[in-house]
Amino acid sequence: MQQHYLDSNTIDTIYFGGGTPSVLSIQEIGSILQKISGLFNISNTAEITLEANPDDITPQYLEELRKVGINRLSIGVQSFFDEDLIWMNRRHNGNDAENAIKHSQDKGFTNLNIDLIYGLPQLTAERWEQNLQKFISLGVPHLSAYHLTIEPKTVFGYYKRKGRLTEVEEEMSLQHYKLLVETMKANAYEHYEISNFCKEGAYSRHNTNYWKQGHYLGVGPSAHSFNGISRQWNVSVNSDYINAVKAGIPCYESEQLSEKDKFNDYLLTGLRTRWGIDLGVIEALYASAYIKHLEKELPRYVRTSHITVSDGRACLTDDGMFISDTIISELMYTEQ
Repeated sequence: MQQHYLDSNTIDTIYFGGGTPSVLSIQEIGSILQKISGLFNISNTAEITLEANPDDITPQYLEELRKVGINRLSIGVQSFFDEDLIWMNRRHNGNDAENAIKHSQDKGFTNLNIDLIYGLPQLTAERWEQNLQKFISLGVPHLSAYHLTIEPKTVFGYYKRKGRLTEVEEEMSLQHYKLLVETMKANAYEHYEISNFCKEGAYSRHNTNYWKQGHYLGVGPSAHSFNGISRQWNVSVNSDYINAVKAGIPCYESEQLSEKDKFNDYLLTGLRTRWGIDLGVIEALYASAYIKHLEKELPRYVRTSHITVSDGRACLTDDGMFISDTIISELMYTEQ
C-alpha cells in the first residue's frame, strides 16, 4: 500500500467502483475500510461511495452498508425498460431497478446516484424521455448519463464485427443528448460535467476532486493514481496484482508528468466541467507558449458557439459538450 503517494494523510472521499463491488460481503467492505483508517485519517465528513447493481441491493444489505460507513450509493440502473436491459445483458429488470432505489431511500440513503445509458440502437427518443421522467419521479439527486460506447474486446464489439449490431446514427445520438440536457435543466438539475447532473449541492465529491486536478490513490488491479507530479497505473491481471502485493513488490507502472502533460491533463479534466479552465492559472503556471496556443485556438470555437470565454474562464457550451472529445483533442498542446 503506497500511503505516502498522497501529500495529505486525510481522506475526504473513498470510492468502491470499477467492476461490481456490491458482490463484496459486508465483512469484506468493513475490513477494507478498517485497513484504510489504519493507514490514513478519514475525515468525519468523508463521502464513501459504493457502486452497486440493483439485484444486489436488499433492505438487509443496505442496513449493513450504513453500519460500516457507506453513505453514498451509485446504482447501475442503465434503463428502466426490460427490453433494453435484456439487450445489454443485465441481470436485473426494470422493476428491480425501481425497487433498489426505493429500498435505498427507505434505509436513509439520501445521497444517491443512478447510471442511465442512451445511444442504444433500439432506443427511441420517446423511451429515452420516459427513462428520464422515471428518474425524476423517483427523486434521486444525481444522474450519470452515458452514451453507449462499443469497445473492440467486448460482446458488443464482437456483434459489431459480425454485422449483428449497428451503432446509432449521430442525428439520433444528438436528439437523445438534447433531450437529456433539456429535461434535466427543466427539472432543476445542474449540468456540472459532460455526463453528470445533480440537484443543488449534490455533486459527486469524489469525481469532482478528479476533474479539479485533486490527488487520488487507486487500489486494486487496473486502478490509476495521480498526485500532480506523476501518474501511475496498477497491473490489470488479478493474480499478478495479488502476488505482487503479497511479495511486497511494486505492482504498478508510473510516469513523471512533463509540463505539457500537466497542461493537457488540466484541459482534459477542466473542460469536462461547468467550471471550465482558468486562463489566469494557465498563464501563471505554464510557459507563455501554452496561453498563446489557447489565444490562437479558442476564438474559432467561440465563433461556433461551442465555447464561451467569460471572467477569464473558458467553458464548453451544451453543444460543445456533445463534441467535447474532438474539441479537447484539438486544443491540446502537441508541440515538443
